[in-house]
Order: sequence, then C-alpha cells, then structure tokens
Amino acid sequence: MLHIEEQTAGAWNSYGVHHTARGTKVPDVDRLAWGYWPTGPAEEVLGDLADRRVLDIGSGIGKYPAHLARLGYPVDAVEASLAQHERAVARYCLQPGLRLIHSDAVAHLMQAQPYDVVYSVHGFPYIDPHRLLPALVPALRQGGRLVFSALHTNSSGRPPSTSVVARPEILPLAGGDPLSVHMWVLSPDLWAGLLAEQGLVVDQLDVLTAPEGDTPLSCTLLQAHRPLAPAREQVP
Repeated sequence: MLHIEEQTAGAWNSYGVHHTARGTKVPDVDRLAWGYWPTGPAEEVLGDLADRRVLDIGSGIGKYPAHLARLGYPVDAVEASLAQHERAVARYCLQPGLRLIHSDAVAHLMQAQPYDVVYSVHGFPYIDPHRLLPALVPALRQGGRLVFSALHTNSSGRPPSTSVVARPEILPLAGGDPLSVHMWVLSPDLWAGLLAEQGLVVDQLDVLTAPEGDTPLSCTLLQAHRPLAPAREQVP
C-alpha cells in the first residue's frame, strides 16, 4: 500500500505548493481541535504533558504543535509533505520547544527514542494502519498515551468503511481544483480492533459531529494507552 501513500503525499505536496504560491493566511490556534470545528475536547485529553516527550504525526503547517510549544510543552512534529513542512518551517522555525521534522512517519518512529505521548489531528487515515501501528507501539513508552482523530463520515454523508482498505476521497483546494487522495476511513470498531491487535488499550472513543448538526461531516476521536508490562517483564 506504500504507493497509495506516496500518491497521497504527492497530493498534499501539491496542496502545500498551491497555498504557498497563493499566500494563504492561516491564523494561529489557541487550542487543539480534534474535530472540524473549534469545539469539543482540546489538549486536555493528552493528559499532563510536563516533562513528557511528545510527538505530532502528520503535523501539516505546524499550528497545533506550535500551540503546545507556546504553552511550554516541547513537541516533535513529523510531516511527510515537503511543501507542508516548508510552510511550517517558514512560520514556526523560531518557536522554542518545537522541532519540525520532514519524514515519513513510520521511518521516524523506527529510529526515534520512545515518546510518552503520540497524537495526530486527522493524520492517521493517510497512512496504512498495518504499516503505521506496528511501528508506533514500540515508539510509545509503556504507560504512554496515544490520541488521534480520524475522518468518520465525509461531507457527502458516506459512512466509514467496514474493512481495512483505502478509498478515494476529495481534498478541497481553495482557489483551485480539488485533489484526489486515498484514506483509510475506518469505523470506530475497526480502529479499536487494530489498536488492540498491537497491544494498546482503548480508554475512550467518541464521534465528533458538527455543533449545529448542519453537515454529516464527522470524525472519530480515540484515546488509548500502552499498558505497563508485569513487573517481572519490565525493562529499565
């Protein structure tokens, strides 16, 4: 499935190039928004971030990890699209506590020191979960938290898939023709099962919908953790 991910990364690169040329202005944020609206849960679902190693997967232009860094919580932010990464660097390269990384997420996870908290705002559906999750779990400390949001029902009302396959979706492009991407738009039960297969424990699962209910667009928010091993199996 890597070729599908590469095609989608190419679309996101075109997206970044387009907005760079267009000079699109995106305001800073004062909270994390897991859904498609600035309502609902925010960064509190990540738990206490003091003295924790934190990773943002699919960080885009960096507005969310920059927000956490401004709160005093250092964050590594990994983004596969070069153009999106460059937009983040141009904007946040001087932000203390923020490390912007251009890399495939799986490649980064396989060489990074373990993290205490890994999160992603809408980034997971663009990566094959059978490739991502086996690399993620060893990079998450025992007792560490995983929090991510993922598309549930698209703006046309199409519900999530009931099998672990990528499907085409439209990436809107302001001032340009829409781009085609492939995404793993999975049901909450599928996501929970995939996490359980890798030894993670799901703590909470929510579907976030529009506050006014005027669109079918929604996303799943999953909170999970990697359990501690029995004492005799713990490694210093």
